[in-house]
Amino acid sequence: MGRIHRLPDDLANQIAAGEVVERPASVVKELIENAIDAGATRVVVTAEYGGKKLIRVEDDGIGMDPDDARLCLERHATSKIRRADDLGAIVTLGFRGEALPSIASVSHFRLRTRARGSDSGTEIRVNAGIIESAVEAGGPEGTTVEVADVFYNLPARRKFLKSDAAEAGQLSRFVTQLALCYPEVGFTLTSSGRKVIAVPPVASLADRLYQLYGDRQDLVAVDREFGGLRLHGYIAALAEQGPTRGPQHVFVNRRIVKDRTIAHAILDAYSVATNKERSPEVHLFLDVPPDRVDVNVHPTKAEVRFRDQSMIHEIVRRALGDGLGKGPAPELTLHHSDIMPGRPMQPGIPGALAGGVYTSRWAPPGGQEFPTDVPQQASASPSVRPMIALGQFRDTFIIAMDDEGLCIIDQHVAHERVLFERIMQRLTDQALESQRLLIPLVLELPAAERHALVSRAEALARFGFEVEEFGGDSIKVTSMPALLPPDECDAALRALADDLEGLDRGLRLEDSLKQIAATTACHAAVKANYPLTLEKMHHILDELRATAYSTVCPHGRPVMLRITRREIEKNFDRI
Repeated sequence: MGRIHRLPDDLANQIAAGEVVERPASVVKELIENAIDAGATRVVVTAEYGGKKLIRVEDDGIGMDPDDARLCLERHATSKIRRADDLGAIVTLGFRGEALPSIASVSHFRLRTRARGSDSGTEIRVNAGIIESAVEAGGPEGTTVEVADVFYNLPARRKFLKSDAAEAGQLSRFVTQLALCYPEVGFTLTSSGRKVIAVPPVASLADRLYQLYGDRQDLVAVDREFGGLRLHGYIAALAEQGPTRGPQHVFVNRRIVKDRTIAHAILDAYSVATNKERSPEVHLFLDVPPDRVDVNVHPTKAEVRFRDQSMIHEIVRRALGDGLGKGPAPELTLHHSDIMPGRPMQPGIPGALAGGVYTSRWAPPGGQEFPTDVPQQASASPSVRPMIALGQFRDTFIIAMDDEGLCIIDQHVAHERVLFERIMQRLTDQALESQRLLIPLVLELPAAERHALVSRAEALARFGFEVEEFGGDSIKVTSMPALLPPDECDAALRALADDLEGLDRGLRLEDSLKQIAATTACHAAVKANYPLTLEKMHHILDELRATAYSTVCPHGRPVMLRITRREIEKNFDRI
């Protein structure tokens, strides 16, 4: 007798269930997707013990007649596709015809459905994939599916489920994602007797975000169309309080996906503003012609494959970059008299809003101010309002005001952001201006750090550093950037050596340049505990407004703390 044999149907279904049903949340996702495909405008989910004990999904979709109700429980039975050509342009969430029979094979399963316009419906009970009964039944139009004791007949799978709380959290996450993607559908989730989500249908994504997350002033809208593709949604701004972390929801043609191309583009967009790694909150929706994306590459439909991945990457990166440059505040076109309505501008502060040129006590030799030959990013949309400097706190923080309240600005971090963006802009055209040292600087460094500098000598030369081996444990520096004060050269190079040595070996040249620029800007910027005149404070504020990413430094530190007028009035019992 041969060693190859055909698997029994029940075992084949259980194996298929292992691909489709990873946990209770997977069941909920498949059932809600079926409800949406059926035209539901209301979906009610009930779960007990994280969905391990019971999952019930009710919808008001088109329902099924008795024949379709029986057929939907057979493997590879679906209403979504009819021929192979349909796989090239799938527009529904479900299409494999495996979800219901797979779920029914590993649970106590009950389906109750009634087609629209029918006088009665159908109820089918299934245990471990075997139909126990199929009878006529009443009930509202639509479909209700109850799934009890998931994996009860597969204890090896059941023991790998997480705690009730963890499974309930995953279930809530899936419902939240689907609710975001379909604001026109109302969703209710009750978990162990507690109503977790209750959102009626709304007209827009913005309304659904408000229902789920409340008022979110820290999110930036993005919307870009190109080549028949559209990307829209909301992303975390470079907040004044520092980098924002949060959930990442990515949808392709209103389908929840995890895609490496899009994930990399998101990180790439944020890395332009800061070198600090982050997992920024995003809610992104990509609309792609169905024939340009393959959704049939993963059993749970969680991954997709794009026909042109490089185009997708570029669209996402540029759209997010544009959004981050604008910041959370709307673009302002205020005139000077609009800043403080009813209040005259302070006299005697030249250049308060005009970006005048002032002498500076922190300028490098020769009296050079900020590197004025470095062009500013003319396309930057200011995300910092025009402000009036009031003074300094402890010679470290600039205290300023606008019509919205008070701001406390870290003078070093603000200046560092300005210098970083100017350096990076200059590098697109030519190298930074350097100054030759009369006496070369000799540094002793550990082997790894010494190699990190010498191996990037060409990149360092673009910034004005000339570095070479000097024998033994030493390197010799003969030139440095003109914008860097001489007494900062030693510390800057040691910091660079440490930063570059700690980076991955496979680092791209672009990333190395950004790291060098960030460290150079940090050491060239005005320091804490340094007194400034009002003119110099205004100069920093004006230059900061001209930058594209003005709320965080390149290392991810916040530039300012804002105290709103409402907060001030509330603390004085004026509201």
